[in-house]
Amino acid sequence: MGSLMAKHLLDKGHSVTVYDLNKSAVNELVKQGAKNASHVSELGEKCKRVFTMLPTPEIVTQTYTGPDGLLSKATPATVLIDSSTIDPGTAQAVHRAAAEKNVKFFDAPVAGAVPAARAGTLVFMVGGDKKDIEELLEPYLLCMGTSVYACGPIGSGCVAKLCNNMMLGISMLGLSEALLLGKNFGLDPKMVSAIINKGSGRCWSSEIYNPEPGIVPTAPSTNGYQGGFKTNLLYKDLGLAAKVAREVCSPTPLGALTHEVYRLLMQSDGFQEKDFSVIYKFLSKKV
Repeated sequence: MGSLMAKHLLDKGHSVTVYDLNKSAVNELVKQGAKNASHVSELGEKCKRVFTMLPTPEIVTQTYTGPDGLLSKATPATVLIDSSTIDPGTAQAVHRAAAEKNVKFFDAPVAGAVPAARAGTLVFMVGGDKKDIEELLEPYLLCMGTSVYACGPIGSGCVAKLCNNMMLGISMLGLSEALLLGKNFGLDPKMVSAIINKGSGRCWSSEIYNPEPGIVPTAPSTNGYQGGFKTNLLYKDLGLAAKVAREVCSPTPLGALTHEVYRLLMQSDGFQEKDFSVIYKFLSKKV
């Protein structure tokens, strides 16, 4: 996700410096004109805007507030934007640490997954002051996406993203059940998908990310469920959504059930690193 986003900034004429533990991703961007930072703290010291895209709340905390993290050398001229999918509490904690150094921090997770990151059509959900978002962030965000929503105070963008990903997990599970029901009766999954996409069951998973291999050529299912959005990351997001739901006493029975089904998937060998649409393959083995 991060490398695809960085490429759009490069293509729009921005000077981009990158850092990642994945050196192959860094090297590919350097070939396209990016500069390579020697350490993550160098980004906080030298860049006017720093975007991070990281897998877990713990890694976000360490990257920003660790001894050699972004805040160790960031200045008031630095604006920090985290596009990771994390809980609002972590975003608020990083914001407080940044404020102590008079550095602006925003949570700005994205929707649209890898296809939107590649196409430059991401949707940004941002927590922070609306005027600051419009003036300091939008010119950069719109290089990588098509929509920017100012969701409210710091942490609000995180909650909006967790709502989206909880719905994503629920819809993928429901679609997988529906396709398997038709398939086990003898119906062609391609035909069932076409009917769903013409009917009231249409959703992003059925149109863009169909879990039956071969129906959508660009979907991870057609590539052996490789690439895309890993199962372990969706499982993490469902857990974070459950955490927020408990904190605000919000009922999420379908979210909880989907989290439990993905927990079973996580305990099955070979599925954790696959795209989350592999739930379809997992359920087909249980029938």
